[in-house]
Amino acid sequence: MGLSYKKAGVDIDRANGFVDAIKGMVNKGGRSGVMGGIGGFGAFFDLAGQKCKDPVLVSSCDGVGTKLKIAIFADIHNTVGIDLVAMSVNDVLCSGAEPLFFLDYIAVGKLNSHVLKDLVKGIVEGCKQANCSLVGGETAEMPGMYKAGDYDLAGFCVGIVGKKKILGSARVKLGDAVIGLESSGLHSNGFSLVRKIFAPEELKGRAHEFLKPTRIYVKPVLSALERFNAKECGIKAMAHITGGGFYDKAARVVPKGCTMVLYKNAWHIPEVFTEMQERGKIEDKEMFHTFNMGIGMVVVVRDAIKMDVVRAFLKMGVKSKIIGEIIKGVNGVVVV
Repeated sequence: MGLSYKKAGVDIDRANGFVDAIKGMVNKGGRSGVMGGIGGFGAFFDLAGQKCKDPVLVSSCDGVGTKLKIAIFADIHNTVGIDLVAMSVNDVLCSGAEPLFFLDYIAVGKLNSHVLKDLVKGIVEGCKQANCSLVGGETAEMPGMYKAGDYDLAGFCVGIVGKKKILGSARVKLGDAVIGLESSGLHSNGFSLVRKIFAPEELKGRAHEFLKPTRIYVKPVLSALERFNAKECGIKAMAHITGGGFYDKAARVVPKGCTMVLYKNAWHIPEVFTEMQERGKIEDKEMFHTFNMGIGMVVVVRDAIKMDVVRAFLKMGVKSKIIGEIIKGVNGVVVV
């Protein structure tokens, strides 16, 4: 008997069986506009039903990073799929766009149906929270590329926004207020440093804390935009605080000639961050350059409506605080 693809480590029949097994999960959710199911060469989405004047499509691609190492070590795989969706839909949201559909890429050394089904369950749950449709993806079995049990994830999201509704630094002015939306924890960045601070057994013992999914802000933010940006632009810009922290991500919404000043005493920094800082002897600037420090999304608003925005988010179940302001200065962010 000669060689075969299966003997080389790639089992196409098992991969096809996995796709058939998840079709029921994937087809349960979804929004209007999806044409057909998964399994074709391409996914179709009809934009005709979208109520959007001068529509612009917004896309994003991201992963979960080394948070996956903790999921693999702890054998908990049903939450990182939510992280995967969150990383892309929250990025798309920063433009003021509504996520429409999502695709995933799962790479493994060897297919494990139990693990893969849990991953997809998380992805489906994330799409449900973001009100977007999982329209397709790719599962790649690549022996020799990954160690036994290892996998990697990537996600791709497309959203829609009216051309005149696009948010960003061009709308930000001197005197605008900065609001912080509470994170659910570490979210999905900084885990290479986390794994240096905590021993493997500590990570496993506290896996449910470290693996708490990234918060998806889509529904409350879109609701706030509908209220405060219906006639004029009350909410001007947003920054998803991920890799690079405040100094990289929040800086993207600061226009030339301005500085975003953030007052770190304005909000409660969760204990997990202070614990890591103490144990790792990490400087303040490094912490704010690496982690979200309890703030997952920064929102820049007109000063006159800042308290209305805070109250609106609180009513929707999202704790928020006024954490800073836009002042005259050199481009970028200052944390004081």
